[in-house]
Amino acid sequence: MGDEHDAVSQTTSLREESLPAAPRSCAPVPERYPSLMALPPTWRLLRGSTLAAVTSAIAASALFASSALAQELPPPPTEEPATLDGWDLPGFVIIDGKDDLSDAEVSELMALVAREMGGADVSKSDLEAETRIEIAKVDPHEVDDVIDLLDDDPRVERVEALSWVRASFVPNDPLFEKQWNMSRVGAPAAWDYGTGRGVTVAVIDTGVACEDHGGFQKGTDLSSTRCVPGWNFIWNNEHANDDHGHGSHVAGTVAQSTDNGLGAAGLAFHVRLMPVKVLDKGGWGTTLDIANGIRWASDNGAHVINLSLGGPRNSKVMEDAVAHARAQGTVVVAAAGNSGGSVGFPGGSEGVMGVSATDANDKLAVFSSRGKGVDIAAPGVEIIQQTVCEGGKNKCEVFPKWAGTSMASPHVAAAAAMLVGMGVTDPAEVERILSENARVVDPSDSGKRLYGAGILDVEATLRAVHLKQAGTRLGLAALFTALVVLLISAAKRRDARVLSVPFLLGVLATGPGLLFFAPLFLSRVHLPVDILARPVADLDFFLGASVHRLMPLASALVPFVLLITTFQWRSLRPFVAGVGIGTAAYLGSVLVLGHAFAPFGQAALIAWCFGNALASLFIARTCLAEAR
Repeated sequence: MGDEHDAVSQTTSLREESLPAAPRSCAPVPERYPSLMALPPTWRLLRGSTLAAVTSAIAASALFASSALAQELPPPPTEEPATLDGWDLPGFVIIDGKDDLSDAEVSELMALVAREMGGADVSKSDLEAETRIEIAKVDPHEVDDVIDLLDDDPRVERVEALSWVRASFVPNDPLFEKQWNMSRVGAPAAWDYGTGRGVTVAVIDTGVACEDHGGFQKGTDLSSTRCVPGWNFIWNNEHANDDHGHGSHVAGTVAQSTDNGLGAAGLAFHVRLMPVKVLDKGGWGTTLDIANGIRWASDNGAHVINLSLGGPRNSKVMEDAVAHARAQGTVVVAAAGNSGGSVGFPGGSEGVMGVSATDANDKLAVFSSRGKGVDIAAPGVEIIQQTVCEGGKNKCEVFPKWAGTSMASPHVAAAAAMLVGMGVTDPAEVERILSENARVVDPSDSGKRLYGAGILDVEATLRAVHLKQAGTRLGLAALFTALVVLLISAAKRRDARVLSVPFLLGVLATGPGLLFFAPLFLSRVHLPVDILARPVADLDFFLGASVHRLMPLASALVPFVLLITTFQWRSLRPFVAGVGIGTAAYLGSVLVLGHAFAPFGQAALIAWCFGNALASLFIARTCLAEAR
């Protein structure tokens, strides 16, 4: 998209690529896809085939022969295509069969394509076993015929052209200067409220310098950033190393190691990075690559996905992947594009937060795409982060200033992760809150086409959420305390001792958090402060946001365990009662605020909160009534 030079890629089974000669300072790099014609004749026939394919019937073998033999992708464009059709790979069609099709039904469907098109080469996509997506290679003039043939077939969910997408950045002067973007979005003050602990952000890109492996090395300024296992769709393995540099720069904006006396800072520097490599060393890939990357990331625990890439061709397969991720509670953020015109995809897709780019004067960058699909804006000019050079080898690292919506998007992804780390785990709520608290620079309709809801303001966003959460929980705690006191008074037991220090400590620890006021005086960057500022129900974030979604500590089990283990000590009963009141207040806030993702459905979430809140209040009443 736009004026960039890097790109996206395809899996090893789909494209032959000739790599440039290795630098003299490093060992020769083997070709990612060995030349087909360089292989012996026997291997040319068998390359990529499985034993089952070799021994199957002749017709099936002809249909499902080696995907590398049948469908080596053409090289990516050397420059951005001038027309929309120019982004399509000539003759390549994505055929997305229904997920419940059997192997025989898939074979029958592909045989229909081969028969009607006078012969078509078909191969399985990387996640074909789950998605039933096949890729057909036909004469370029027959692409529309294939789409017409299968568009109404009840066995097919989607059929569309395979298109290129491209990483979205504009290189600039690589001199290290002050990160104006961090102060512009309010990062220093926002860090007082949270830094994304326990949240996983997937950077779906050219890879990330996250590990030492095979000549690649972890970035010096990612040394204290935690990376979780990712996946490389280019080489089809778990080593998603960055051989381009785009992905590491993007990841740096999300979570560059911070306060380490080295290099640059990241916005959500305590999140966990998940590298997912879908773009090759030139920065090119396909819409199917991106769809597979989105599905893989959400299926493997990503809470936020950043997509600093795109192209002008919308893809229903890609939109389906986004819908799949959203259904699992994953926030999806993407660059709007650098065309200076309409928003590209996936940035403009349904369910994706499309991000335009602004400069240090809050003006829309001249290269930034605009219009329908822009949801929010963020800094995207002269953004400084560490990245790799020399193809990620030789410990070559630089701190360039890059520009593009690729650089804007990770600001929003990082802010989303910080919200998730505060308990706002529902994707729709994350998007709503980010939009509501964005800084409006032009409220007109034309301004909304440029900036969406406005420019990202992380400080205002996190402050608003913190105040609303603390206020709601304190208010509910007061209400529930009054209710319990009334019940005790009705039973003619008047010594509830609700103003005792143990009772108040119990309420605060499980309701708003013992040090809920910490951001006014202390920063939650520091681990002890962050622990004490969180309510007990949020402590599971230190295990991970996925654990918190199950709400194991937002349960009547917490005050119940305290009740049965300490009931013999009368002096502790006010504290246990306070824990009951605070737990009920926390559970009530989940329902009142509506911030939580419901992995088992809204009805189950409501039943869980309501039932556990009642049980917690009963425990509180029991303890206060007996606290003489």
